[in-house]
Amino acid sequence: MTDRRALPPIPLVVLDAVVRGALAEDLSRGDLTTDATVPQDVLGSPVLRARERLVIAGLDVFAKAFALVDPEIQIERRRLDGEVAEAGDVIAEIKGRANPILKGERVALNFMQRMSGVATATRRFVDALPEDATMRITDTRKTTPGLRALERYAVRCGGGHNHREDLGAAVLIKDNHIAACGSVTTAIERARSHAPHTSKIECEVDTVDQLHEALEAGADIVMLDNFDDQTLADAVAIVAGRAFIEVSGNVTLERIPVIAQAGVHAISIGGLTHSSRSVDLGLDWS
Repeated sequence: MTDRRALPPIPLVVLDAVVRGALAEDLSRGDLTTDATVPQDVLGSPVLRARERLVIAGLDVFAKAFALVDPEIQIERRRLDGEVAEAGDVIAEIKGRANPILKGERVALNFMQRMSGVATATRRFVDALPEDATMRITDTRKTTPGLRALERYAVRCGGGHNHREDLGAAVLIKDNHIAACGSVTTAIERARSHAPHTSKIECEVDTVDQLHEALEAGADIVMLDNFDDQTLADAVAIVAGRAFIEVSGNVTLERIPVIAQAGVHAISIGGLTHSSRSVDLGLDWS
């Protein structure tokens, strides 16, 4: 199970704004079906149930969706974010008036299914690391617009780590920066003169020649992009402890043990957030 201490919560201001936006999208014209068929005084107590094996993520978001529809709805959590749920497991019980529960159901489930899908995919990559591995599995900025805070929290639920939060969080020189300014050396020198003294300089390289240039220019972190297994091993030997090594591009579950054994420090995977499928969760009524 993921250590709860490693799961800083989603900031409330972000959580509230994202969930309000989703509810407004779904309820801006009301709910014709629910209001026509379910009287306001009818009570309900459905349960949130896993329909496949998954890593739980998003219970705060799930609860917020119902709280914004009706503050009197109660959520009794049977499990915690970061835990593994098997098919059939009850994760939470919802108690309150059936009418508002039905109105918030789809939005609450959409968030939980998406976030738990990201957490589940992340856990698979984390579990693929050798037992004695010390490197990190991290996400990237390839997140769903407007949902970055939620998806990054889900990565943490899966045992992964977060890369830079936004463009202002760190210096990361990419291939197009190099192309636009002319060379790896120029890009690193300009970044060094502009960035705060507290910021490290990371540079993406896609050839061994660029790696040599980045090291000579004083990069603190090198991102080895789309290196095959042999070239990756050669690159780690070239770095020889002079920089933090991140690997990105063409990272599959099958390659994780090989990449880890090469001696890198971090493996970043855009697919954790841009390609993870939503898992199957349901709200079951008795």
